[in-house]
Amino acid sequence: MKSLRGQLLFFWVLLFGMCAALAVVMVTLYRSSAGAQVAVGRGATEQSCRAIAARYARSTTAPAPAQPQVDLLQVLLQLVLIEAPHVEGGVWQAAGGQLAYAYPTYEGSGVKRDVPSAEQPLIAELAQLAARTQQPQTDVVRGNREALIVSACPLAAPGKDLAAWTMTRTNGGALAAQDSLRTGLGVLLLLVLASGLWLGFILLRGLRHVQRLENRLAQAQADTDGSAVPELPRTGVRELDRIVDGFNHYRLRFEEARAHLRATAQQRSRDQRLAALGRMTGGIAHEIRNPIATMRLKAENALAAAPERQGAALQAIVGQIDRLDGLVQSLLALVQPVTLAPADVVLHRWLDERVAAVAPKAHAAGVQVTLQHETPASALFDPVHLARAVDNLLDNAVRHAPRGGHVVLSALQPDVHTLSIRVDDDGPGVPETLQASLFEPFATGRADGTGLGLALAREVALAHGGELHHVPLAPGTRFELELPWRIS
Repeated sequence: MKSLRGQLLFFWVLLFGMCAALAVVMVTLYRSSAGAQVAVGRGATEQSCRAIAARYARSTTAPAPAQPQVDLLQVLLQLVLIEAPHVEGGVWQAAGGQLAYAYPTYEGSGVKRDVPSAEQPLIAELAQLAARTQQPQTDVVRGNREALIVSACPLAAPGKDLAAWTMTRTNGGALAAQDSLRTGLGVLLLLVLASGLWLGFILLRGLRHVQRLENRLAQAQADTDGSAVPELPRTGVRELDRIVDGFNHYRLRFEEARAHLRATAQQRSRDQRLAALGRMTGGIAHEIRNPIATMRLKAENALAAAPERQGAALQAIVGQIDRLDGLVQSLLALVQPVTLAPADVVLHRWLDERVAAVAPKAHAAGVQVTLQHETPASALFDPVHLARAVDNLLDNAVRHAPRGGHVVLSALQPDVHTLSIRVDDDGPGVPETLQASLFEPFATGRADGTGLGLALAREVALAHGGELHHVPLAPGTRFELELPWRIS
């Protein structure tokens, strides 16, 4: 039976059978056990004995006769015992022995008139004890096949040692049913043990299969670092195998989708590199063409002009060469990896140096540069590379601020893990058409700009584990360098 559902259904039927058998055994035990039969018989004998004593007390006249009237006693016995099936009884006197006897419910062929001889000693003993103590007495004698129950109670006849007795026997089948009860309990115990073993086998088998699948998944994760989905082996259990087959089918689809995604990512990366290379090539060609054209024009004019005017032309050519050299240096700084050399930096002094570096250009442009410092006294970062990034941001802000405008350099700590350096200006802001490609090389809105300053600043921020953000202001622009803050 490979179906887990079939196994559980079989166990349920077995459990239902056990419960039904247990119910039958308990009902049989309740109805036919020797203890229940003895309790019923004892109650019947004691009740009949008390009824005889009560009727005798009502039937006697005062003063009481010297000798009990046997006929009256016989009638009392018949009247009481006719209502108590399987109960016989009589009246006993210490001086006269058995005075009366009756068994009106006797199921034999005739009328039973004799007291059983085997039980007479027990009857006489209990009757004598009841008459002497004036208290009801009951005794139960258990045998192999039946139990004998005798009750005795005193009669209202002072000084005559008179007592009534009743007797009954339990059904022989009540004690004989003990063997059947033992057999039934043994069978029930075997069924319980068998069902427990069967359930344990099912559980252990299922848990073993599940553990094997878990081990296979854990082994595949350890071998491939979670990069590949393993193929699960079949277990032999129909329900689990449906799950395994579904997982393996999903694995194949996942591998196909991942291969397709990998190929798509590679193609997208190639396309991005080609697009970036195209934009950079166009930018480099544009940035180089203008200085070359200017130098060519100056050189041609110098050749055609008088010697005293050639010096100015050569100065212009040297200026264009310097511009080309700066472009090449910026390109090299952009394409070469940023190697950090973190150091303990006094922030206020370092920020003052940044303001001092841009002060001449700001003075010439009529722009006021101020510093706001709210950070801790010192921090740990690369002062050279970060200075180049902040200087580019300040130079860009001074260029875009109007004459008479303001540029604010601020440093603050928005949380315990971040150092934020902001450069704000009150210029016209970044055009919306340029915001999407703002940090790409040669993306610039100025005719005299190279578009490399923001790209270099962002590379420095990324090298520190941070980021460079553009935040539009009204009016103006904010560039915010967010760096992981580490105390020196």
